[in-house]
Amino acid sequence: QVQLEESGGGSVQAGGSLRLSCAASGDLGSRRTTGWFRQAPGKEREGVARIYNFGTNTYYADSVEGRFTISQDNAKNTVSLQMNSLQPEDSAMYYCAASRGYVGLRTYDYNYWGQGTQVTVSS
Repeated sequence: QVQLEESGGGSVQAGGSLRLSCAASGDLGSRRTTGWFRQAPGKEREGVARIYNFGTNTYYADSVEGRFTISQDNAKNTVSLQMNSLQPEDSAMYYCAASRGYVGLRTYDYNYWGQGTQVTVSS
């Protein structure tokens, strides 16, 4: 089992930045991919970015490419999401997830999920 805990959410004005962090614990050796997802009220959960935990391969959704950066600190077992140039449409609950495989951004490929952290961007 892998436990994930997100932090760093909050409220910001359009154009601002936030940095989310995902702290992992448990059977860390079983992780291959960590991803960030988001879900706005009334919408489906969508993938935002993912990183392979052994290596530096990253992938982003088109909607955040160039604005968001995913990174990891293996010494601290954390994966971060730096979000710049935030827009109101980025408002959502953001979730960290981990997969036992090398996967993309499909929610059903992920085995472990955190509880989420809220991001609100005002215009």
